[in-house]
Amino acid sequence: MKRINALLILTVVLVAAGLLLPTSSVTASKTIPGTKISVPGGSYRAVAPRELAALLVHKNFVLVNVHYPYAGELPHTDRFLPFDTIGQHLSSLPANKHAFIVLYCRSGRMSDIAARTLVLLGFTNVWHLAGGMDAWEQQGFKLLYRSH
Repeated sequence: MKRINALLILTVVLVAAGLLLPTSSVTASKTIPGTKISVPGGSYRAVAPRELAALLVHKNFVLVNVHYPYAGELPHTDRFLPFDTIGQHLSSLPANKHAFIVLYCRSGRMSDIAARTLVLLGFTNVWHLAGGMDAWEQQGFKLLYRSH
């Protein structure tokens, strides 16, 4: 009985320290945030607000607001392209189809549609903000608003 308790305690300690998890899951969770979503033509990633906020600290991607009409924006937004015409605005996106692009909208629906479109057009490193600006605000992050 003492041996079983000792093994149980050791297992709990190793799991808590992250030493008993498979290497691939530890590596994936530390290097690639978000959830992979497979769609016709490839895949894209859905990223949570906190994950996106962490990525914004050392921003190395193009951040695109695809919500139409304008309803606010995240800090560091690079482009404003309507979700339903994103395929007609490819000249506004990086020419390299492997470039890191993050899309967002108000709720996540429009950016999901835009992400699927870009994947079909051959883009391979597309992400979208799951839950959109609504989720961003619910996590305590602020939106910016431009006066028009």
